[in-house]
This record gives sequence, C-alpha cells and structure tokens, in this order.
Amino acid sequence: MPKLQINDAEIHYEEQGTGPETIVFAHGLLMSGRLFANQVNALKDRYRCITFDFRGQGQSGVTASGYDMETLSEDAAALIEALRCAPCHFMGLSMGGFVGMRLAIRRPELLKSLVLLETSADPEPQENIGRYRLLNFVARWLGLKLVADRVMPILFGQKFLNDPGRAKEKEQWRARVSANHRIGITRAVKGVIERAGVYDQLDRIRIPTLIIVGDQDVATVPAKAERMHARIRGSKLVVIPGAGHSSTVEEPAAVNAALEAFLGTQAN
Repeated sequence: MPKLQINDAEIHYEEQGTGPETIVFAHGLLMSGRLFANQVNALKDRYRCITFDFRGQGQSGVTASGYDMETLSEDAAALIEALRCAPCHFMGLSMGGFVGMRLAIRRPELLKSLVLLETSADPEPQENIGRYRLLNFVARWLGLKLVADRVMPILFGQKFLNDPGRAKEKEQWRARVSANHRIGITRAVKGVIERAGVYDQLDRIRIPTLIIVGDQDVATVPAKAERMHARIRGSKLVVIPGAGHSSTVEEPAAVNAALEAFLGTQAN
C-alpha cells in the first residue's frame, strides 16, 4: 500500500482513476478513506481520485502528537503538494471538512473547489464534550469494541441503522470503527473535541463551495450547514433526505448526483 512520510507521520493513501483534474477525499473521525468508496467508483473514469487516512487512523501511522486541526491541515497540504495535484477539488466529511475549511482559508492556491459534508465551522458544542471524553476514556483503556454501539448512532442515521437489508453493511462499518488503533484514535478524538472554530474566517473562502448534510445528522446538525452556507459567499447547500453523519455511505446515489452536478459547473 502506498505511504508518504509527511511531517512526522507515515500517511497511507490510495489513488484511482485518471483525468485532467484531481479530487482529494478527507474522511471523518473514526473512519478512513473507505468512507468515499462509492464516490471514487462513480468518478474514477473521469478524475484522478486520491483518498488518504489521517494520522492515527485507518492505515496511517500513530504519532505521539500532531492531532490538532492545524497540524492535520498541514498534513493534507503537504500530501497535495507531494502528489502534485494542486489545484484540486477537496471533499471533506466531518473532521475532513474541518481540514478543508482551513485549507480554503489559509492555502487557497491548493484548491479549485471545496465540498463540505456533515461538518461545522464551530467548536465542538459544550454539551457533547463530557460525553465524548468519557467514551474516549473507555476506548483508550478498554478498547473500541465497547464504545462502538454508542458511536454508531452518531456516525449513521436511523434509516440506515434500522434497515434490515443493510444489516451486513452496518456490521462491516461497526467492525471497521472497532479496528482503529485505540491510542491513535483517542488522540484524534481529543484533537476534534478541542478544536477552535473558524466561522469568523469563512468569508475568506472564495472558491466554489458545495455543502452537503444529511437531514438525520445528529453530530453536526443541518443548522450547522445552513450557518456555513450563509457565511460562504456563493456556496450551494444540498440536504440529503434519510442520511445521517455519513451520507457518502448511507445515501451514495444522492450524494453522487449532487457532487457530479457541482463538479460539472467547475469544468474548464
């Protein structure tokens, strides 16, 4: 599997497809580049598609530090530069969106457009922090399997979780969440819950931006997407019916349709 040494981390990435433009996909907390398999399959005949795993997650290396959003943004910028894919379309879900916004604000020359899914420009809501710290403590000392049942309703909407026809798929994702390195993942969680907001800087984003949110998302509720949409000039907002915090998995056809329509408007 291809890996890059970026800053002080060994970053796993995968590249599929070819085309004159590149899409870089950045996953959410507890996940990996697999979160975008449906989108890569739909787009790789026309685009160079690059997925990667943030440090401490998926197949990337665990480091002692560097899990704050600023360092993760520097990692993503270095990956884009190392793979010579700037300016690229950047698609970030949840934590990946935190990184995408920072890149668009601070390194706009690296991006051609920005797609934000199930994310927020605000700090973590205070009412979530105590609960997430407790889950993180259990995961760190007793293992992720013990908290998987608690986090699945955060990561996915009720339509997906309660569909008997998707029970096998649900169990696959539960197993993937549980398989994360417990030290890496608990450091990553700390970085997410302690992040600063960037809402007051969103008016500096001048590249075309698509915002997508599932109407069943409880982790970053649709009001957060509406708030970003109002602040990012010219942005487009799409609400995905029946999707929770992982719309790329839950409702891939709807996400792909919104994404392809958006990318079509960015063609040279």
